Amino acid sequence: MTVSEAMSRAHSHGAGTQATYSSRADRPSSFNPADIAVPKGREEDWRFTPMKRINFLFEEDSYRSDNLPVAVEAPEGVSFEVVSAEDERLERILAPGDRTAVVSWATANEVNLIDIPANTALDTPVYVNIKGDGGENQSQRVYIRAGEGAEAVVVLSHTGDTKLNQTVEIDARDNAKLTVVSLQEWEDTATHASNHRMRAGKETELRHIVVTLGGDLVRLAADTEFAAPRGNIEMLGLYFVDKGQHFEHRPFIAHTQPHCYSRVTYKGALQGEDAHSVWVGDCLIGEKADGTDTYELNRNLVLTEGTRADSVPNLEIENGEIEGAGHASATGRFDDEQLFYLMSRGISEHEARRLVVLGFFAELVNQIGIEPVQDHLMQAIEEELVSGGAMDKLVGQSA
Repeated sequence: MTVSEAMSRAHSHGAGTQATYSSRADRPSSFNPADIAVPKGREEDWRFTPMKRINFLFEEDSYRSDNLPVAVEAPEGVSFEVVSAEDERLERILAPGDRTAVVSWATANEVNLIDIPANTALDTPVYVNIKGDGGENQSQRVYIRAGEGAEAVVVLSHTGDTKLNQTVEIDARDNAKLTVVSLQEWEDTATHASNHRMRAGKETELRHIVVTLGGDLVRLAADTEFAAPRGNIEMLGLYFVDKGQHFEHRPFIAHTQPHCYSRVTYKGALQGEDAHSVWVGDCLIGEKADGTDTYELNRNLVLTEGTRADSVPNLEIENGEIEGAGHASATGRFDDEQLFYLMSRGISEHEARRLVVLGFFAELVNQIGIEPVQDHLMQAIEEELVSGGAMDKLVGQSA
């Protein structure tokens, strides 16, 4: 069963019922909002989400007619166009799988199309700058295509204030090497729901990197599809949650083709009263996915009292002929043993605390492979650490 077949099967649930489903692949999905019910908050996909802080994005008629624009800085050879949502060049990648995703699709009347031609190797990243204006609800679609054999990095940068419901579609063709980085550095009053749907071709290397450092509520669901055998998808995530913020990440890896490889690694830190992170990592290994090699990992570092980290790894295996599959999740407090080790070598307690927290993130940040982005993120993380006051009130003893 392919992902598309599973999604077609799920359409029969309809909007009139609150159906339950045992598999992530069986959840309702459709391009028609009438097929996906407005959630009540008890559904599996929504039980961690504070509904009053996002439910204004559920209704189609609440959106402005103009879509939130983007500004693109692209090297020579990259095509950027704002096209109609009906443009025939836009191939559908999977289907929206929750209420915000399908409403985003329905209310976006234009698409920001970024096209990297086949066999093009870019020396510098493509920067897509998205700045919120603090107005009423807006939708947005960004479509990124890397042609066969192309090599490129695309960085989506989100800043300002917004109420944004977004769709990002990523099509990495055969033998392409594509990295897409999504940075959420919103103002503290912003609300951002986003559905990233991506497809990897034969012997394609697709890296998807999510960094969430700002916003009141950010909910990002990332769905994947292997379109051919021997694809490679790596998903990295980093988040730093401050007082009162809710950051929710839901990566879904669907192995439906043989001999494909995937790795999912997310790390987060929390500080301040009512800081809340949610990570739900789903992995499906289908009946035809012989030779699958997959692993997902989530780590959360609790810096102060009053925070909450929900971490739910899910692994569904329908095939016994695989190379490997596993998952791990841990939420812990500040490691006093590391602190003691550094202080025993003459480092002050304050500096030792700083180094331990930065080291927790540095291992992941350094995997991004884009030096200006890495430097910016480490500086931003340090600023978050200082501004949140966690350095003065870190929770002791490792959990």
